Amino acid sequence: MEQLEHKSFIYEWIEHTYHHEVVPDHVIMAFLIAFLMAGFALWFKSRISVEAPGKLQLFLETIVGALKDMLLDNVGERGRPFLGLIGTLGLFILACNWIGLVPYFASPTVNLNFTLGCAIVAFLYYNYQGIRAQGAGPYFKHFLGPLPVLAPLMLPIEIISHFSRIVSLSLRLFGNIFGEELVIAALAFMVAFLVPVPMMMFGVFGGMLQAFVFIMLTMVYLGGAVASEEH
Repeated sequence: MEQLEHKSFIYEWIEHTYHHEVVPDHVIMAFLIAFLMAGFALWFKSRISVEAPGKLQLFLETIVGALKDMLLDNVGERGRPFLGLIGTLGLFILACNWIGLVPYFASPTVNLNFTLGCAIVAFLYYNYQGIRAQGAGPYFKHFLGPLPVLAPLMLPIEIISHFSRIVSLSLRLFGNIFGEELVIAALAFMVAFLVPVPMMMFGVFGGMLQAFVFIMLTMVYLGGAVASEEH
């Protein structure tokens, strides 16, 4: 699938300076977002107060509490240690979705390589946690099904099912964000500047929804991985 022609001003500056592509645009934007998030975390850490929390702290605590509740609902008490990965992945994808709505910036999530990388992280993480919770033998034994006679049938089905999650996570995120940016770019090209604004507002909601769907599915996969011996 062809990528959007819209490039960030950072990519265009590098291309103009060096006269060729040095680093892909989605990599540049991903590193920029990671740098900004790390800088914000360091800045905010020094302003956390137990006695007199500010509005930003209360807002972020509400988000963290909601994520923790979702983990408990989907994974149980074992889900508490997963909050860091889920929260970081969700905020990172959300920022990547939204940054393309800012003029002169581009969303990394309109590149399939980027969304595939996020999906692989989720895939490796939930399998690792499943092995860690149950042990390698019991975890992979679950792939063989409830009866030994069904193992030749169940094993390829389970393997395909698990690897299809990478495809599902990556294509869903890529397709939705790509479609939104494509529509916004087309409207901006064909009509006046203010007309695409409603679509951009929809892009804000869509970016948030896709980040939520991504981490929600990751939670579901984590729940199945760490508790598959109960099924």
